Amino acid sequence: MLGLVKKIFGDTNERDVKRLMKTVDIINKLEPEFAALSDEQLQGKTAEFRERIEKGEALDEVLPEAFATVREASKRTLGLRHYDVQLIGGMALHEGRIAEMKTGEGKTLVGTLPVYLNALLGKGVHVVTVNDYLAQRDSEQMGQIYNFLGMTVGINLNGMEHEDKQAAYACDITYGTNNEFGFDYLRDNMVLYKEQMVQRPLYYCIIDEVDSILVDEARTPLIISGQAEKSTELYYFADRFVKKLEREEDYTVDIKVKAVALTEKGVAKAEKAFGIENLYDHSNILLNHHVTQALKANVIMRRDVDYVVTEDEVLIVDEFTGRIMQGRRYSDGLHQAIEAKEGIEVQNESMTLATITFQNYFRMYRKLAGMTGTAKTEEEEFKKIYGLEVLQVPTNRPNQRVDMPDVVYKSEEGKFRAVVDQIVERHKKNQPILVGTVSIENSELLSEMLKRKGVAHKVLNAKYHAEEAEIISRAGEPGSVTIATNMAGRGTDILLGEGVSDVGGLHIIGTERHESRRIDNQLRGRAGRQGDPGSTQFYLSLGDELMKRFGADNVMNMMERLGFEEDQPIESKMITRAVESAQKRVEGNNFDVRKVVLQYDDVMNQQREIIYKQRRELLESENVKQIVVDMIKPVIERVVAVHTADDIPENWELQEIADYMNSKMLDEGAVTRDDLWGKEADEMVEFIYEKVMAKYDTREQAIGPELVREFEKVIALRAVDSKWMDHIDAMDQLRQGIHLRSYGGTDPLREYQFEGYEMFNGMIASIQEEVATYIMKAQIETNQERQAVVDEDKISTSGEPAEKRPVKRSDQVGRNDLCPCGSGKKYKHCHGQNA
Repeated sequence: MLGLVKKIFGDTNERDVKRLMKTVDIINKLEPEFAALSDEQLQGKTAEFRERIEKGEALDEVLPEAFATVREASKRTLGLRHYDVQLIGGMALHEGRIAEMKTGEGKTLVGTLPVYLNALLGKGVHVVTVNDYLAQRDSEQMGQIYNFLGMTVGINLNGMEHEDKQAAYACDITYGTNNEFGFDYLRDNMVLYKEQMVQRPLYYCIIDEVDSILVDEARTPLIISGQAEKSTELYYFADRFVKKLEREEDYTVDIKVKAVALTEKGVAKAEKAFGIENLYDHSNILLNHHVTQALKANVIMRRDVDYVVTEDEVLIVDEFTGRIMQGRRYSDGLHQAIEAKEGIEVQNESMTLATITFQNYFRMYRKLAGMTGTAKTEEEEFKKIYGLEVLQVPTNRPNQRVDMPDVVYKSEEGKFRAVVDQIVERHKKNQPILVGTVSIENSELLSEMLKRKGVAHKVLNAKYHAEEAEIISRAGEPGSVTIATNMAGRGTDILLGEGVSDVGGLHIIGTERHESRRIDNQLRGRAGRQGDPGSTQFYLSLGDELMKRFGADNVMNMMERLGFEEDQPIESKMITRAVESAQKRVEGNNFDVRKVVLQYDDVMNQQREIIYKQRRELLESENVKQIVVDMIKPVIERVVAVHTADDIPENWELQEIADYMNSKMLDEGAVTRDDLWGKEADEMVEFIYEKVMAKYDTREQAIGPELVREFEKVIALRAVDSKWMDHIDAMDQLRQGIHLRSYGGTDPLREYQFEGYEMFNGMIASIQEEVATYIMKAQIETNQERQAVVDEDKISTSGEPAEKRPVKRSDQVGRNDLCPCGSGKKYKHCHGQNA
């Protein structure tokens, strides 16, 4: 069907490339003219373009000359000339699209074209990379072109001084990582003075390795957290309990969706163990959550695959890259559950102070674009979530790489023996080999096997980006053997050494298929750059994660019937197709998960935008009197409405209204029941409001307007910050328990939207009430100072507490303390009864 559509309408990608080629022809015609310019004349083009844009010329009109300028500047500074296909990629990025360009096609250089063009507007262009090393490398290398043309280049690194960050963001072009840009946005919305903000309004952003950032990392939100004081003993209770459970009898495991669930027998055991009547009762949500996480930690999370334990610390291993994710913790109490499982000290849970997903951060840019070698498989997601279309840019030279069919073995042992034999055989020919693994555990296993065979090799341990890039760049030298997690050293070119082309180029061996075809394609793409020879092959076993998920039993039965030995492979295009079909299904599942994450975060995002907008108004307004005054009347209206809800005016609670107003905003006896008698509800509101404003004016005159203005700002900021942080925490708890609503036949997302809206309105009312009360009642001091809700030294990014505070396990729980089982009862009335 698709073939027929293409025949009738033509390939959209091909049409777009042809359209852009017309502009490439114009740029090429300009080349001799620009090559004849002196350095000074070429450098003068920047001021000329800016002047033309100021007079109303569009960027698209300037584009051919701007691209010709960058190409010429690149030749003079770096000795590199942009190919025609790189010009096409640059135009795709300028149009706000994703340019899919194969490995070795020079994506970094492509970025210089749209970056320069869009930087002419003076609004700031952000170039996002996956790590600090690449940000530094690219800003220094490509910075030579920009500096030559009179543009300023900044770099935004983790741990930089505040002033340095402000300077970096003030530059025409700013390089940095996705994490740092996102955290700066969140931190900007926590500052106490507008002068402390570092970012300008978000204008144009180009993301390098866009699939890694907008897809792979989209499930993990950015979190700024502070220390929360919560009991950790319950993690040990839950862990000891789940360790006694039997699989299938007490709980079930679904490998496809990585889920665990208690059976009825398991539920009964939990109720008996914790002395409760109903595990699914509302009052037992906390306990239920702990048991589920303990079960997940013990059954799903695998040591040395999902996490490693180093020096009594649990460190996460990124499932996509195999890297250790320093400073990151599993959320939702899972990290603490793993710590309890491993018998190490459980760290205190942290409280979320600010959070945002990458989806919602990057959608705030006026224009977004990205580059990668692999995007087409996720095109639907890019289009639906970010509005980004993918353009496949042709290669500069035809691809000569040979992708061989997958080889499948019965066991993992048989597979790894075959991989080692293949390495030894090719190593003898002096052919360079790059082996991709999905886990640190597998890379170490292979390394040991190669040592026994006497094959010299390098292992990338996913710790140091700079060293990693250095090792990967040498992976194409004769006879080199490099073992790396699939995405290690990403963004680094592998150049072939002397004579390597004669022995077949770089050979890639994949030791397992990843659940995403894109990750496999990235590994394949390391060979055959710029028309070089190269080959790739994946070695699979029926014990691999992906094979176990989909149909391994059928293949195993077939191999048993045909009498296959451990070391005897099946090499078949049919199996390769079956694996890719399985990958498509998993990709679909993963997309659905990310879509759900985004749907839930969209609820928070709407609220976040309202709060951050209000907060910025408070920061940027010299006079916040009107903002504060506007908070007073709604408080009066709500109080009056609550106490005059009855249809019979004689039943109205006038004394309660008077008491509330006198205690919260006015002085003792300022409003009496008699004052309110006989008035309609709206008349009462006006009467009280006039009294409050009269007192407000008197206070302002007595204290002095200047002092009152700063006090109002201090109080309003404090109220917004504290209430918003509590609200984030409350929404997080709501989110965790909302899935239970599906048992009652309701849609959890709709319930979350509805309840989240109600909670948000409650928070707004709470802010208004606190501001109104303090403004009218508090003693105003002359030396007032704006204070953060949480001390700066207690704040950390990525969700890890700033100061890790190990909580010592204690066998002694006070008789009047709350029982650590989470029942809500005192210890003496719960698990302490038999103690």
